[in-house]
Amino acid sequence: MKRNRYLVALFVFFLLAFAVSPVGAVTYKFKVEKSTSDIYLNADGTATVEYTYVFVNDPTADPIDAVDIGLPTSSYSLSNVTAEIDNSPITDIEKSPYVNPGIALNLHAKQIMPGKTGTVHVVITNIRGMLFKTDKVENVSEAYASFQFSPNSFGSEFVRGTTDVTITLHLPPGMNEEEPRYFTPQNWRGEEAPSSGIDAQDRVFYTWQNPSGSSSTQYIFGSPFPARLVPAETLLVESPISTGGSADPLDFICPWVMCLGFFGFIGVSLFGSISASKKRRMQYLPPKIALEGNGIKRGLTAVEAAILLEQPLDKILSMMLFSVVKKGGAEVVSKDPLKIAKLEAASDAGLHNYEQAFIEAMTNTEKGATRKGLQKMMVDLVKSISEKMRGFSRRETVAYYQDLMKKAWAQVEAAGTPEVQMQKFDEVMEWTMLDRRFNDRSQEFFGRGTVYAPVWWNRYDPSFGRSTPATSIGPSQVGSAPTGMSMPTLPGADFAASITSSIQSFSSNVVGDITSFTSGVTNSTNPVPVQRSSGGGGGGGGRSCACACACAGCACACAGGGR
Repeated sequence: MKRNRYLVALFVFFLLAFAVSPVGAVTYKFKVEKSTSDIYLNADGTATVEYTYVFVNDPTADPIDAVDIGLPTSSYSLSNVTAEIDNSPITDIEKSPYVNPGIALNLHAKQIMPGKTGTVHVVITNIRGMLFKTDKVENVSEAYASFQFSPNSFGSEFVRGTTDVTITLHLPPGMNEEEPRYFTPQNWRGEEAPSSGIDAQDRVFYTWQNPSGSSSTQYIFGSPFPARLVPAETLLVESPISTGGSADPLDFICPWVMCLGFFGFIGVSLFGSISASKKRRMQYLPPKIALEGNGIKRGLTAVEAAILLEQPLDKILSMMLFSVVKKGGAEVVSKDPLKIAKLEAASDAGLHNYEQAFIEAMTNTEKGATRKGLQKMMVDLVKSISEKMRGFSRRETVAYYQDLMKKAWAQVEAAGTPEVQMQKFDEVMEWTMLDRRFNDRSQEFFGRGTVYAPVWWNRYDPSFGRSTPATSIGPSQVGSAPTGMSMPTLPGADFAASITSSIQSFSSNVVGDITSFTSGVTNSTNPVPVQRSSGGGGGGGGRSCACACACAGCACACAGGGR
């Protein structure tokens, strides 16, 4: 039976080769400047695919008048497809005559002319038949399902240059802390370990990104996940290609023929990626910290307590900034972009090791060195906290420092005058920042009127002036002015906004994408478990497959094209 199927496929190949009119008269040459692809695995066992391609048509080529997109399975409906080019709806969408299963986006008057750029955005919802039962996952007793995606690749004879490729897989909701896994990417030349986090729909995701990727190389990404997250009836035993799961043999023959090289036109990728669990939420703490000991670990600094509470890393970096500025170890020379300078008194400022590393990283002038230095500093700090917590109860210790935070706010709010309020805030500022509502709470409290600037404020805010009388106030005089001298004031709303903006400054112009930055730390301190796969199977088999992606536990699209 299998031999007959291959003979039929071969017959159809030669039949099409001689029956279809040649396309040599049409010249397609283009660059895929950027591609982003997201696949969402839904709780009902279906998937939603959303992706965007930026095409740059070659000045000597013919117009791109249609885009054909290969789909992972034939279990979809054209009514569930929406697309647009350059924010203008594409209304003529049909089954592709070249890619099966696949769709054709007919551009008509919106075709991409020679030398021009066009951005194609497509969303396909309610795709079925993509999830498969899989073998037992390493170190896991419960049943798992799996999937893999082999993104569409374009014929190398049509594609020019490299592509900025981003691939994101969004897992179904409901995963526990230690459950996320991903398969080692195949043929991928970027970073093997993905960044991970929680998306806007509260799903765990994995993202791979390579600014110098290829649109003519077949990549394979995938992941296993607990089978309980989707209905059992949505899980297939084998891939449709290996089981003949479709009633129409052309559903299997055409993609197979395409992968042999019958046509090489524009296609668009369906990428995959997967994630760290919902509870994980970028958990950079190693699991051993969670092993309960006895008693409270006292003596941690506010920054160290913030690590234990697993506060966002951009917030922790902001806490470090305030600490080194208050101690006189550094001053801010520019807030946008954020730059600091080390002060001569830094050696006598009583800085902690992580604060010294912070200043060293922030004052590094080499491109990319600041980000790497801050990541290394964070990795060392997390490992240090892990050692300090050995034998102590994390639960009791977290409760202890949360109580310190509440008491710190209570002291500030109980102060009778603005001068005393600022004195108390200056003393306990780092502890109040442990509050996850710190931004809102500081706005609510200080935004009501005028506040007295703390003695170190001129070192934090360059616009405040370096020669303000506050520079002459000693540490013991914070909150009260020397005889004959008035403490400088500023609007409370500006003061609160300036404090909270430091957190955004780290995200926007120091470390870049905070999810990616945190993942760089997590990969060293609490790496996401990797489920190694062999062959091309999504954990369910390692046999070779047609199109190099038809395998158990595998859902692939083999080719796309344009005309």
